[in-house]
Amino acid sequence: MFPGFDATEMRAPGPSRVLFVSSEVYPLAKTGGLADVSAALPLSLRLLGVDIRLMLPGYPQALDLLLDKKVVATFEDLPAGGRLVAGKAPDSGLPVYLYDSPALYRRGGSLYQDAQGQDWPDNHLRYAGLCHAAARVALGEADSAWRADIVHANDWHAALLPAILAARGATRPATLLTIHNMAFQGNFSIDVAADLQLPLEMFSTDGMEFFGQISFLKGGIRYADRLTTVSPNYAKEILMPRYGCGLDGALRARADDLVGILNGVDYSVWDPSRDTDLPSQYTTEDLSGKVACKAAIRQELGLDASGGPLIVFVNRLTHQKMADILLSALPAILKSGVQFVLHGQGDKSLESAFAEAAKGHAPQFAARIGYEERFARRLTAAADMSLTASRFEPCGLTTMYAMRYGALPVTRHVGGVVDTVVDAESAKAAEEGATGFVFEEETPTAMAACVHRATHWFHERDWSQVQRSAMLRDFGWKRSADRYLDLYRKLRPAAFAPPADARQPPEIDKEAA
Repeated sequence: MFPGFDATEMRAPGPSRVLFVSSEVYPLAKTGGLADVSAALPLSLRLLGVDIRLMLPGYPQALDLLLDKKVVATFEDLPAGGRLVAGKAPDSGLPVYLYDSPALYRRGGSLYQDAQGQDWPDNHLRYAGLCHAAARVALGEADSAWRADIVHANDWHAALLPAILAARGATRPATLLTIHNMAFQGNFSIDVAADLQLPLEMFSTDGMEFFGQISFLKGGIRYADRLTTVSPNYAKEILMPRYGCGLDGALRARADDLVGILNGVDYSVWDPSRDTDLPSQYTTEDLSGKVACKAAIRQELGLDASGGPLIVFVNRLTHQKMADILLSALPAILKSGVQFVLHGQGDKSLESAFAEAAKGHAPQFAARIGYEERFARRLTAAADMSLTASRFEPCGLTTMYAMRYGALPVTRHVGGVVDTVVDAESAKAAEEGATGFVFEEETPTAMAACVHRATHWFHERDWSQVQRSAMLRDFGWKRSADRYLDLYRKLRPAAFAPPADARQPPEIDKEAA
C-alpha cells in the first residue's frame, strides 16, 4: 500500500464507486480486445451493484457517439488543456466521462498512430492528460457529488494514474492496474519528465525509470495498490524474463499483489444463434446454419464449393501473432487440402506478402487486408478452424470467440490459451471435452503439423462433437466480474458495507444493456 490509502476509511453506506479508466471502450473507440473488455466488464460489475463510471479520451468518434452529453468541468492547467464531458455509452447506458482536449485527440490516423502507422510523438502528453483528468474525477474535484472508492486503470495508457494519486498525498481512492499486454509499456524519453507533472523522485530506478527512459507501465506496477492481468497462466509467465519484457523484476517485487483473472466473452454480442451479421444463425443442437455460412463465404471469395475444411486467420499481422511464421508455413498448410482465408492488418510488408500469396494460391487461399468486424464475424462463423497462434498471448479473446462460433482453434500452448483450450488428443480431453488443437514450438513446421493433425480429425473423427464441446465452454463475464468484485472488497472494505449483493444495483438502461 502507498501514502494516502487507508482500506478502513469510512464513508456513508451505498454502492461502491469505481472509476474505470481505459484508452478505448467499445463502441466509443476500438482497435482491439481492450475495447471489448472495457465495455463488458464494467457492465457486468454494474449489474452486480457497483456504481461504476467509465473514462477515456475525447476522441472525435467517442464524442459523436456519446449520449446526453454535457460539459461538467474545465481543466485549463492540464497538458494542452481540456474539459470533462459526461454522458452515457450508446449501447449499455453506462455513465461515461470523456476528457476532451482537441489539441491532443482531434486528429486523423488511429487512436495511437498517424496515417503512416507511426506512434504520435506526443502520446506521453495525450495519456498523461487523461490520467491527470481522471485523478481529479476520482478525488471528487470534477463532481463534488461523486468521488471514487477505487480507481481501476487499464494498460500503460492509464498506468500513470496510480502514480498521480500516490503523489497527491491526500486521502485517495485505492488503485488497481490491469495489465492487458506486457509488450506495450508506454516508454518515453526521460526528457519528457517535466511534462508529466509528477515529483522528480518518481523518475528514479525505484520508480518509473526504465533503462534510461520513462515507463508509464512500470509506474503503474510500482504505485498501484494491486495488480491484475488477464489470465492465470499469463500472471505466472510475466514473472519470467521471456515474457516479462524487461519488467519481470518489478513484477516479482509485487508478486504478492498480482493476480490473473481470465477475461470473459460478452455472449449478448458473440452468439451465433442471434448474430444478425450472419447469413444464417445456428446453435449446438443444429449446426446447419454454420454450413450455410461456410457456403456463403466460399461464394463471396471465389473458393471451391467442394473444397476441404475452411481455416481462417482473423487477427493482426504482427510478430506477436506469428504472422511471419504463417507466411512461411502457408505452402505446407495448403498441402493438407484446407481452404484458407486471412483477414487482418498490421506490418505493411506482411500485408503485401499475403496479398501476393493470395494471387499465387487462388482459389485455395484468399486474403482480405484490413479489418471489418462484421466480415470477421462472418468468417469465424463460416470456419471449421481458426488459426490463433501467438508467440505470447495474455488472454486470447479471438480464440474464445472462435470457440463460441464452432471454429476450432489451432493455436500455440502459451499464455491464456493454456487456461482455455483443451487439445483433442490431450489427457484432459477425456475429462473436460476437447475444444481445439495446440502446438508448442514457434516454427512453421510445428504450425503446419498442427493444421495437418486437425485436418485428419476433420475427415476421420466426429468433428461436430468437438465443435459442440467448444461452443458450450462458458467464458461469460459473470465469473470474472465476481473475482474483480472480490478484489474491490479487499481494497476498500468500507465501501462494500452492507454487502454489494444485498443492495439494489444502481439504475441502468435495461433496454440498452
